Amino acid sequence: MLKDAVLAILAGFSQFSLYYLIFMNVVNSLLLALALRGIRRYRENLRSWPYKKMISSVYVPPVSILVPCYNEAKTIVDNIESLLAIEYSQFEVVVINDGSKDDTMKTLIRAFDLKKLDSPYKKEVHTKDVKGIYLSSKRINLKVVDKVNGGKADALNAGINVAKYPLFTAIDADSILEKNSLLKVVRPFIDDPERVVASGGIVRVLNGSKVKSGFIEEVGLSRKALPTFQTIEYLRAFLFGRMGWSELDSLLIVSGAFGVFRKSIVLKVGGYTENTIGEDMELILKMHRQMRQEEKDYEIVFVPDPVCWTQAPEDLKSLKGQRIRWHRGLMDSLLSNRSMILNPKYGVIGLVAMPYYFLIEMLGPVVEILGYISVIGSLFLGILNVEFALLYFTFAVLYGIFLSITSVMLEEYNFMKYDKISDYLRMMLYAVLENFGYRQLTTWWRLRAFFGYRPKKNQWGTIERKEFNTKITT
Repeated sequence: MLKDAVLAILAGFSQFSLYYLIFMNVVNSLLLALALRGIRRYRENLRSWPYKKMISSVYVPPVSILVPCYNEAKTIVDNIESLLAIEYSQFEVVVINDGSKDDTMKTLIRAFDLKKLDSPYKKEVHTKDVKGIYLSSKRINLKVVDKVNGGKADALNAGINVAKYPLFTAIDADSILEKNSLLKVVRPFIDDPERVVASGGIVRVLNGSKVKSGFIEEVGLSRKALPTFQTIEYLRAFLFGRMGWSELDSLLIVSGAFGVFRKSIVLKVGGYTENTIGEDMELILKMHRQMRQEEKDYEIVFVPDPVCWTQAPEDLKSLKGQRIRWHRGLMDSLLSNRSMILNPKYGVIGLVAMPYYFLIEMLGPVVEILGYISVIGSLFLGILNVEFALLYFTFAVLYGIFLSITSVMLEEYNFMKYDKISDYLRMMLYAVLENFGYRQLTTWWRLRAFFGYRPKKNQWGTIERKEFNTKITT
């Protein structure tokens, strides 16, 4: 009897896993269709938007660029130099040193000739103690906040307190903006200043590109496997995932590496939430909740063209830690805002986007790993036939290959960031290869994150950085 029960459970879960995959792929197909529509409309609108003329336009709102950093001595100077050179009419750079244990603060003082201020500032959001605020004698639009360690959210809140402009963007200290990226991601605020409360741009993998003095001289694809796999993942996540949700006015994530926010709304929701490692998603959900409760007409937008380049992990240990943090951050945000799920008060966000992230993104690793086990076990025990296993394989692997290849084609057709045909051919190859081992490995890490989840555990993640002023990888 026990054996029969076990066999029945295996067969039943195998059937369930197949239906789950079919449902997931149907939803992803709809998101892909929406993403294609959104990118096409974006390209059409570019023709009537002269970026060069807008750089000095009075209609472009000033922006505060917040750069939280923790132990970033190797890259922080090049990062700031690149930010100070962006094409934008009026902006300030606010670097927040969150109690770094390396020479980050000394490096900043020496590189930019920082002088400590004695004047007070308005503390609108609670943060850990600020030890000092510094101005650069070399760059008048550069501020540095030196504070006690409190985590990334706390560092960003300290930056918001010091920021003087109505819009702010949060940029990771290991990232580099293209010169016109900020203007492009601010564009929604110019086009519709009354409704837009946040916008986000695309983040791409920097590894393999040639960088000198904080500027990208040549875009290239890494010669190493791990960064190349992540290049495919980033293209898929942004060009297909976030573009699709943006078209539904249901964008739930604006990347912490590159997003622009209306400061007044962020202050209204209490700033970034501390004690969570998903502070970027948490902030967007709080903004959705606030605007819906006030019954305001608003918009949170994804813009597919402005690029922020970031270093991706090149070793398994760093990648594993990153993916576990990401999944726990996702769980933090979804569970702390679970009252929004299936709540008609929040429209498409509550009825479609939140359930998708709960069922597909959060629970997906559990169903996928158990699905592999049940299908292989059932096939081995003779419960299921080979035809069923092949059908499962088609939906589990081949459709993933299709989405990855489509994302690479979207990049090549619409944005053409890579100059070499060989780079695109390698991306096509890796779009296939990632489904045979790499994807299962990252899914396994997410499964471990799911079962090892503990609410509200906030930690800065650490990835081994490399200096920018050489080729990132060989």
